[in-house]
Amino acid sequence: MNDLSTRPYLIRAIFEWCMDGGHTPYLAVRVNEETKVPPSYVKDGEIVLNVSPTAVRSLDMGNEWITFSGRFGGVSFDVLVPVNAVIGIFSRETGQGLVFQPVDASPEPTEPTRKPEPAKPQLKVVK
Repeated sequence: MNDLSTRPYLIRAIFEWCMDGGHTPYLAVRVNEETKVPPSYVKDGEIVLNVSPTAVRSLDMGNEWITFSGRFGGVSFDVLVPVNAVIGIFSRETGQGLVFQPVDASPEPTEPTRKPEPAKPQLKVVK
């Protein structure tokens, strides 16, 4: 049985929630080698994208990819974002939305908590 990710469904749900509430949906994306975004707008390996219908054309939120055409500094650019690169989706007006854990990140190993060693028994001379 194929395990379907819930991520694309949750992204679409928050997008619809934003639209129903008259909010502006923003995607936060971790840029990787598969992500096609304008490089001059990437900061610290991430980009935030306005995906409202007034800001983009031909928005397609599939299960594997999010694609659209947008204008950046007046220049049209075709954007291609793997769904797994989406960090979160939120409303610009309220900040409410969802943040996702990285798909490929494993939890950082933590130093096991060491219990103090029990005191060694000592002999006491009794008279």
